[in-house]
Amino acid sequence: VNIMWAGHQTHHSSEGYNLSTALRQSVLQIYTSWIFYSPLALFIPPSVYAVHLQFNLLYQFWIHTEVIDNLGPLELILNTPSHHRVHHGRNRYCIDKNFAGTLIIWDRIFGTFEAENEKVVYGLTHPINTFEPFKVQFHHLVNIWTTFWATPGLFNKFSVIFKGPGWSPGKPRLGLIEEIPEVEGKEVPFSSSASQLLKIYVVVQFALMLAFYEETFADKAVLSQVTLLLRVCFIILTLTSIGFLLDQRPKAAVLETFRCLVFLILCRSGHLKPCISSLSFAFEIFFSICIAFWGVRSVKQLVSDPWR
Repeated sequence: VNIMWAGHQTHHSSEGYNLSTALRQSVLQIYTSWIFYSPLALFIPPSVYAVHLQFNLLYQFWIHTEVIDNLGPLELILNTPSHHRVHHGRNRYCIDKNFAGTLIIWDRIFGTFEAENEKVVYGLTHPINTFEPFKVQFHHLVNIWTTFWATPGLFNKFSVIFKGPGWSPGKPRLGLIEEIPEVEGKEVPFSSSASQLLKIYVVVQFALMLAFYEETFADKAVLSQVTLLLRVCFIILTLTSIGFLLDQRPKAAVLETFRCLVFLILCRSGHLKPCISSLSFAFEIFFSICIAFWGVRSVKQLVSDPWR
């Protein structure tokens, strides 16, 4: 279902396959997952459901790995890393296969099972080639919107939303498998063209942002609504700026200058504090240097190419 795929494609957009892929989730998926679980309310006590849900999530975290090859007889019953690698593949033989969460028996029963054979190439059938979080999260919604208005006929427009991502007038509900681009197994995952020094800088900034996130999550019950909102905005701003830097976007330097300036303002106003209070001054010095560096880069860029 195309509109539901828009809420899950973020998870599949990773062209690598490791435990971090399990955490690569869409902000939209919470609005569609309930559809699959709601029938359980007719039969299953809430406490049993809650425990099942947590075990199901934990189990699916560990199968996002290439380290484990084959689990022998367990492959017949459980959804294993091998089976789930197929689910994440963009090879034609991988499309719409192995939907299982914990038990692969359901795919075997309903005919959606496929064993791992040729090398799996991960990611979307049409790669988006960006690290910018808003595009990663919402690009398929934009695609649905564009296709919706370009498709003639009211029934066809609603089919764009509720049929498969590959559907168009005259095609089967899920589209044609022949239209999915072939893979050769030699595809190189998309990576940033940024320098190693810039990548190190990005990792440091991401680690700092993660520390602020963990502190915010731990203290959310005692923080004011204004502080929470400002911190959430700063986290989103940080992820966006990191995406711009890795993508080498024209306005990356300007955005990073602004982000570092926002950090200093939030620190001075008491809305953002380092986990170790004694490091506050060091953080302010570090981010002041960052502002100076990226500010100079921004000015140079505007002088050399003002239209960018």
